[in-house]
Amino acid sequence: MKLTTTLLATTALSVAASAVAAQEMTIVSWGGAYSKSQKLAYHDPYSEKTGVTIINDDSSAEAVAKLRAMNEAGSVTWDVVDVVAADAIRLCDEGLALEIDADTQLAAAPDGTPASEDFGDLLVSDCFIPQIVYSTTFGYRTDMVGDTAPTDVCAVFDTATYPGKRSLEKRPINNMEWALICDGVAKDDVYDVLATAEGQDQALAKLDTIKDDVIWWSAGADTPQLLADGEVVMGSTYNGRLFSVIEEQKQPVAMLWDAQVFDLDGWIIPTGLSPERQQAALDYIMFATDTQRLADQAKYISYGPARASSAPLVGQHADLGIDMAPHMPTDPNNAKNTFLYNYEFWADYRDDIDAKFQAWLAQ
Repeated sequence: MKLTTTLLATTALSVAASAVAAQEMTIVSWGGAYSKSQKLAYHDPYSEKTGVTIINDDSSAEAVAKLRAMNEAGSVTWDVVDVVAADAIRLCDEGLALEIDADTQLAAAPDGTPASEDFGDLLVSDCFIPQIVYSTTFGYRTDMVGDTAPTDVCAVFDTATYPGKRSLEKRPINNMEWALICDGVAKDDVYDVLATAEGQDQALAKLDTIKDDVIWWSAGADTPQLLADGEVVMGSTYNGRLFSVIEEQKQPVAMLWDAQVFDLDGWIIPTGLSPERQQAALDYIMFATDTQRLADQAKYISYGPARASSAPLVGQHADLGIDMAPHMPTDPNNAKNTFLYNYEFWADYRDDIDAKFQAWLAQ
């Protein structure tokens, strides 16, 4: 009798747990305005449609370490996780993220274009579902560039035409690529060249031509503040930061989109979920990454939707009432000459090139 009672209690608990799992989903992201944009564009409509309660967790910065720990403990408490593409690749390689078949598990575009074609080159991992494209690009002071505003990224290296300080991130990523492009290397050849010691030396030699004119930044807020204070004539940062300084702060700053470096943020589904939770996560992902939902997020934040079919649907900012398309890195007018960050290259070469770059900085 005692055994029967115990079994019944265990069964009841299992049923209750399944019911809760079916009604609740924990989605992990970055917090702040970004998570708010997801809540408004994805979570709220999904909850209204399905009745599922979405619990927000702002732990994406620790996603890799926490998912490793959960996997080792055999208890994965997250259902869907927002990560940058580089982390998605790491999680996929370690077997901690579910592989996705884009054309069967993601929605097609409204005209029937398969998801694999709609996302295109942004599907950088079998486990990664792109959500937004953001870029590292340049802003410049419109009142400090004279009568001819810069249109080419190589203006950064032209101190004769555009005198004054520049701000660059204190790491080799992006800087080495721009240096090679502005030293005559074709975009398609940049990473092949950068994989060699000679190519790394070439990039550093080009950077050496402006080293004395550079203020090095570490935080995304640095360049916007330097631009607002007039301490630099131009500087690199994330396009969303520049949107804020231009449109919200109304500073005399403009964007230089040439050779902007695309980076990606999106979803992974952890491995180790029960079949029911895994299916629920896949259902959410199909909903949240369709053409309209990705376009809807752009009402709240100035990052471009990862689907080609979403770009034409980008409308006005929900609060500012301005047209968001001109502020998106994926807008055709801004994306004429983009550069896609090579995640796998930097995973392989980061430590060695970092050491070389820091040694160069110290010279």
